[in-house]
Amino acid sequence: MADENADIEGTVEDEDESSDDPDLQLELNVFRAQWMSELKPSSGASGTSNRLLQAKSLRKAQEIAREEKATELFLRAVQEEQNGAVYEAIKFYRMAMQLVPDIEFKINYSRPPDADRGGGNYMEDSDADGEIEDLLAYFEQQLSVEGSFPKICTPEVEMTQVHISALPREILMYIFRWVVSSDLDMRALEQLSLVCRGFYICARDPEIWRLACLRVWGRKCTKLVPFTSWREMFLQRPRVRFDGVYISKTSYIRQGEESLDGFYRAWHHVEYYRYLRFFPDGHVIMLTTPEEPLSVVPRLRTRNTRMDSVLLGHFRLSQETGNQTKVFAVVCKKKDEKATDFQRNRFCRRNPAPEAEHSFHVGLALSSGGHQSFSKLVWIHHSCHITYKLTGETVVTTFDLDRMYTPFFFARVKSYTAFSEQPL
Repeated sequence: MADENADIEGTVEDEDESSDDPDLQLELNVFRAQWMSELKPSSGASGTSNRLLQAKSLRKAQEIAREEKATELFLRAVQEEQNGAVYEAIKFYRMAMQLVPDIEFKINYSRPPDADRGGGNYMEDSDADGEIEDLLAYFEQQLSVEGSFPKICTPEVEMTQVHISALPREILMYIFRWVVSSDLDMRALEQLSLVCRGFYICARDPEIWRLACLRVWGRKCTKLVPFTSWREMFLQRPRVRFDGVYISKTSYIRQGEESLDGFYRAWHHVEYYRYLRFFPDGHVIMLTTPEEPLSVVPRLRTRNTRMDSVLLGHFRLSQETGNQTKVFAVVCKKKDEKATDFQRNRFCRRNPAPEAEHSFHVGLALSSGGHQSFSKLVWIHHSCHITYKLTGETVVTTFDLDRMYTPFFFARVKSYTAFSEQPL
């Protein structure tokens, strides 16, 4: 047995000496250590635990070596790109990402004070894990180090026209409020923050997120507790979404009339949709129709829709004990001016039907479905209130919530936030 071990060790050493590739040498060292640990005698649980500890330590050492190699290749690619050798830079970028796919986010390639004279060396971030916990504070610190009057951003190439960095910060923040708009398009604000570190800082401005929270919850969000920032409140606190429409699809089979000869009876497959469109100012649109979303959704962009069967009204959010958020809405049909003109006609019947107002009260429970947050609304109440104008009497009819009341699911519509009519 000892002779076999000696032969194996000699073979591995010969292969190790003949190879110059550092990755191959690292793999051979790991293989040799694992092989020797398996050949050593072990007894009981202590031997098993020792082998597990050795395997973990070897795996960790291998990951550290791979990350160091990937960091070296990535920084070399950055240097080649600055020197104009784009093809060489792409090659080194690819080699680094093959070793560690997210190496770009684990290092901080920043110039030291004498980088221009020394050929553009780079310093690695001092964090042990390679991640920046507070990116906003890090960017603000970088801007403060650059000068006493730092700019939000700097042009990448020389420009003959005025760059956006020449604008005062107050005007830039007003532009950001136009990006968010009165429709609360916070998704566009998050995308704008990816442009540069200055835009990232502006997009995290607490005043923008505070105004957005006030538009959603009104006076109920005067305190941040238990959240740490207005942005965290807007992203995590349950709310309805305004950048799309909630859709509920209901289908059932209904028995038809029997044929005249009595040989067969028809069956009908009935299918219809319910649509709910919420607006940041508290308005809501409700529509029940057999038309498919492809033809209905574009016509629900604004409240001034010309669809006759649409119901308009207001909604409010209610958060009760147990963190259960509910949505209550009261909708009614648009007032028809033609009806009053018809009653003035002399051919109108002498005993017209009593004037009455119909309103529908809807209660929904807000929850998350799938990968999207606040994307599901479940029915908890539906009733019809009929108020007679002559007597002032109100008759309430409550509907039973059976299988015909299927949940609403949210669908994002890009055209709803494509234009900004008013700033935030």
